[in-house]
Amino acid sequence: MSEGTMQRRAQRDRDQRVKRLNRVLVCAAAVPVMLVAAGCSSDSGSGDSTDKAAKAAASASASPSPTVQAAAYGKLPEPCKVLSKKTLKDLVPQGKSGKEGKSDDISTRGNCSWNSLDNNGVKGSQFRWLNVSMLRFESDVTRGPADKLAQEYFEKQVQDAQAVDGAKSAKSEPVPGTGDEATAVRYELKKKEGTFKQQTVVARVENVVVTLDYNGAGLAGDKSPSADDLMKDAKKAAKEAVAAVSEANGAGGAKASGAPSKSPSKAPSDEPSNDASESPSKKPASKS
Repeated sequence: MSEGTMQRRAQRDRDQRVKRLNRVLVCAAAVPVMLVAAGCSSDSGSGDSTDKAAKAAASASASPSPTVQAAAYGKLPEPCKVLSKKTLKDLVPQGKSGKEGKSDDISTRGNCSWNSLDNNGVKGSQFRWLNVSMLRFESDVTRGPADKLAQEYFEKQVQDAQAVDGAKSAKSEPVPGTGDEATAVRYELKKKEGTFKQQTVVARVENVVVTLDYNGAGLAGDKSPSADDLMKDAKKAAKEAVAAVSEANGAGGAKASGAPSKSPSKAPSDEPSNDASESPSKKPASKS
């Protein structure tokens, strides 16, 4: 083989090696570019997700939380002091100090009762029993504003008074000028001791419901009291009790501030406990 032929073959080998090297370098250079592109694409997707999450959080924080108008009245008066001495003397003349019922929260519920037995010897005796109960509601974002809850309870109290077993000669009538709304219910209950004449006045003032029960009977042969007179006294006492609730909370109470309640508040159950308020309309007191 001539020297020229050998040189041409060596040149071809060098050219082929150079081409292979160039291809390796091109491929090697392409790999970082692909990785960079893939990295940019990945960052872009993560950024979109982050932006969406941030926008969702901002939107949620911008949305106002549920609110409900705050209760107008935030407390109750002392139950045994809602009636004046004169009123008590008229309704329960032989009554001594009132008996306050037990309550787990005196700002939410309370009641007081009085007994009176005027013994006239062989002529018989006059019995009177008086009870005042109060239930205050708080606004709650899930249940509604306090005055609405009180109104619902007011209606239930009236219905209960109208549906007493054994009631005779039942009558109902509105009582104007007593709170925001008031209804009086009267009926008779015959018991072994005598005929008890029951007067129940249910009144609502703002977010508080006042229930006044008053009954009387002539015992041991004494004549029965006048139902009209008993009702007149009961209405007067109920109006006085409602005024005591308003006075205990000042002018306008919490309602004057107009501050809404943003979170659920502890509210009383719709039924007073037996200790706080035993329903006298269903169970007139005995002579004890």
